[in-house]
Amino acid sequence: MAAQRIGMVGIGYAGLPMAVALAQAGNRVYGYDIDYHRVEQVNAGRSPVDTVTDAELRSLGPDLRASVDPAVLGDCDVILVCAPTPVEDGAPNLEPLLGAVRTVRDQLHRGQLVVVESTTHPGTTDGLVRPVLEETGLTAGADFNLAYSPERIDPGNATFGVSNTPRVVGGLTTACRDRAAELYGQVGTVHLTRGMREAEAAKILENTYRQVNIALVNEFSQICWAMDIDVWDTVHAASTKPYGFAPFWPGAGVGGHCIPADPLYLVHAAASQGRPFRMAETAHEINEGQPLWVADRVCKELESGGRAAAASTVLLLGVTYKADTADIRHSPAEPIARALQERGVRVRFHDPYAEELSWRGGHVEREPDLAAALAEADMTVVLQRHREYEPKVLAGARSLFDTTGKVPVAAGRL
Repeated sequence: MAAQRIGMVGIGYAGLPMAVALAQAGNRVYGYDIDYHRVEQVNAGRSPVDTVTDAELRSLGPDLRASVDPAVLGDCDVILVCAPTPVEDGAPNLEPLLGAVRTVRDQLHRGQLVVVESTTHPGTTDGLVRPVLEETGLTAGADFNLAYSPERIDPGNATFGVSNTPRVVGGLTTACRDRAAELYGQVGTVHLTRGMREAEAAKILENTYRQVNIALVNEFSQICWAMDIDVWDTVHAASTKPYGFAPFWPGAGVGGHCIPADPLYLVHAAASQGRPFRMAETAHEINEGQPLWVADRVCKELESGGRAAAASTVLLLGVTYKADTADIRHSPAEPIARALQERGVRVRFHDPYAEELSWRGGHVEREPDLAAALAEADMTVVLQRHREYEPKVLAGARSLFDTTGKVPVAAGRL
């Protein structure tokens, strides 16, 4: 297909990789964002996220430019919306997405294709996004095309990216769907759904599947500990079955911008229909409780070693939500740190990717010198196994508690 002018609303972890892929396919891409610093970074060839490299940005030159001026969207043939859809105090907040859609509305003109990529509950694109866009007097499906295609980005995953992860696409009409499919077909394979609600539901199902299975193995880990069973050896044994079992591993909790949040969109949407989504609700409750259980285990390990928790120093290693990434959203490190501090523990952290660990009313001091911090702490808790945390490095710790199952020198683990 001929090169197009494409506007990407939101150039963060999810939006920027697709913007880069489309520019690499020969299109002229304009990234719009309200974050001035992020825009300056992109234009200078410095990636603000670890899902895109500096080299990738610099290789594109003028084919990918960023701006804080929404007028750039008015010159585009296609507008993709990849705004955040956070969960705050347990409830979905669609205002960032709707704010972005209102920006698109003010630049919308006949013949454009608008695709929502943000994760949201089924019915959002048709029921909430469409009416805002039609405030222009233009009709979706007739004057402009409207489609939904959820982002599928896994930060830190070197195996799967935009080009080899199939794209799910649903449209308001067949013509809307086909036009969006042709666009995404430039960068990878496409799977078509019957409509936009099926595409919206598919993304939430993907992450609910992970939430539920992680909750299963997290709760199982607690039972194993109570029964003096090695949970890691048990899961390894079960995973030798060549069918009917997919291994999931326990941990300190569930972090990131997807798994802890996305299922709650469907929980709230289902509740509005009088249909509770009990499996997702229970899984969320279990995973939210896992960090508190880990904090309790750490205190018990300290006491079993003859050290009072209130007189101890604990070092948290790896406070990002995932190994070798810089994202701390919903990281279990925060509730673990809070719980330990409430028990009187002196908490410190080290992470090569994170500069701070703070929350409303509290924070944890960062230790710049890993070797010194390991030697000083009464117990070191490995939350994420970053590449830097090699066994020979961790051997310098006075006592280790491992939540990852990957530290052979640990004295204690989940």
